[in-house]
Amino acid sequence: MFTIVKKLYFCYGHRLMDYDGPCAHPHGHNAVAEIEMSRASLDEVGMVVDFGEVAEVLSEFIDKQLDHQMLLRKDDPLVDALTGAGEPPFLMDGNPTAENIAKLIFEEAGRLKLPVISVRLWETPDAYAEYRVDED
Repeated sequence: MFTIVKKLYFCYGHRLMDYDGPCAHPHGHNAVAEIEMSRASLDEVGMVVDFGEVAEVLSEFIDKQLDHQMLLRKDDPLVDALTGAGEPPFLMDGNPTAENIAKLIFEEAGRLKLPVISVRLWETPDAYAEYRVDED
C-alpha cells in the first residue's frame, strides 16, 4: 500500500454541552487536520493523490464551513444568540469534540472521492483525536 498525509490548518471555536470542565465555556483552537490517504497502486503520474488536489477540494469545505467558525451542538442555547447577531454557527448533531470533528472531515473527504483511511485532528500541539476506516 502507498500512503500519503496532507495537513490542513484552520481555526475554530466551540464549547461542549453537558460537560463539567473548562471546555463547557466558549473557546477556540488552532487546529491541524492530518488527512491520511492510501491506495494499493499509484496513478499514471506515480501518486496516490496530488497533494494540491487534496488541498483544493478539501480546503473548500474546511475554509467555508469550519475555519473561523463557532462549532456548536445544534441544541446549544448559543445558536439563537449567535444567529441573531448575524454570526450563524456551524451546527453538529453531537458535541463538537475533536473526535466528532475528525469524523466530519473524514466523511467529507470520502464524499469528495478521496481515498481517505484516517483523519487526525490536532486540537492542541500535544493532543489529537483520530477517526479511521474500520479495519475489520
